[in-house]
Amino acid sequence: MPQHTIPPIYDNTSKILILGSFPSVKSREQQFFYGHKQNRFWRVMAQVLNCAVPEDIPKKRMMLLAHHVAVWDVIASCEITGSSDASIRDVVPNDLSPILSCADIRAIYTNGGKAGALYRKYMYPVIGREACTLPSTSPANAGYSLEKLVEAWQVIREVLECR
Repeated sequence: MPQHTIPPIYDNTSKILILGSFPSVKSREQQFFYGHKQNRFWRVMAQVLNCAVPEDIPKKRMMLLAHHVAVWDVIASCEITGSSDASIRDVVPNDLSPILSCADIRAIYTNGGKAGALYRKYMYPVIGREACTLPSTSPANAGYSLEKLVEAWQVIREVLECR
């Protein structure tokens, strides 16, 4: 059963937490989030945060932390075929308490419907905090153009702009 081996990105200044479902094959190979070049997460975040698209892992990490964004996934381990969220079963959820006890997380967002459903099933009963489901940045979500994704993801700006 594949294990989640990518550590979460956060620090004590993180204000929002974005949760995916489980890392794709490419992300697991790179040992970093949203590693498939067709995934639009980094382009969406760069536009929402009004900065350049980061080109490498250190710059991606820096962009998130500089803008008070934490990133992790709902699942610690599961059975999965390739990168298909639809094939996920036998879920073991991640423990969010290290992030939630360290940072002043003001809002939790999930990247896509599967991550949202998994959050509601496994995490909401434990921590009792609602999460807002945003449209997936995955290339499989062909119904959303980059522009539509950026528009939908702008909601995180409101939380980040509150001091």
